[in-house]
Amino acid sequence: MRSDLPAPLELVLEEYARHLTLERGRSQHTVKAYVADAKSLLQHWLSTSPDANLGELDIQVLRSWLAGQSAAGIARTTLARRTSSVRNCTAWLLRTRRIATDPGARLGAAKAHRTLPPVLRQSQAADVMDAAESGAQQNDPIALRDRLIVELLYATGIRVGELCGLDLGSVDRERRLLRVIGKGDKERSVPYGKPAADAVDLWLHVGRSAVATDASGQALLLGRRESDWISGRLAPSSTTSCPPSPARRT
Repeated sequence: MRSDLPAPLELVLEEYARHLTLERGRSQHTVKAYVADAKSLLQHWLSTSPDANLGELDIQVLRSWLAGQSAAGIARTTLARRTSSVRNCTAWLLRTRRIATDPGARLGAAKAHRTLPPVLRQSQAADVMDAAESGAQQNDPIALRDRLIVELLYATGIRVGELCGLDLGSVDRERRLLRVIGKGDKERSVPYGKPAADAVDLWLHVGRSAVATDASGQALLLGRRESDWISGRLAPSSTTSCPPSPARRT
């Protein structure tokens, strides 16, 4: 691939950089990245079609460039950014009448790859619960809280962030329901069973009162954040390290 561009194309890129800086207000870092993407595209094109001119830029050139990036092992998140970058450039080329049609408008946005979090196996969940139970049997306040966290996460499948947001009024002990505020501030009621109900009762009657202060307010859980608890208390005493999110049922 050629490392330089013909002078007319270098001038186009300089004007594009000025547009991004002065008209779009982009940061120096963003301008540098966008111009580098545009230059990479043009270098790829001219390496296969040395006599091509800018007016001939088409969707096949863009797709060929992105395919080469993908074959080189570029991450999908980076490909998504570069796709957006090149679409921005071709739109500008069209507005400034350097091309007659915008090939970038036909270029689908590359999707960043997403993977599902690992799921906690039943045996792993049992190990974690056993670890929490051993401390709770001594009525240690923090161990009682730990057990409550495990039981509620496993019984309800709520997110750790939702668990953090629970207060005393969120727990309907009579009906065994949690009032959970989820994404978009939407409230839903989530049932839980007897093991979790027992953990709730022990925490409220024995554990919470032992660690509550005037600053505790109405928060259900007190003490260290449950992320610290997962990594610092339960994980070392169980056979497998378990981050918070995999405790959710699927």
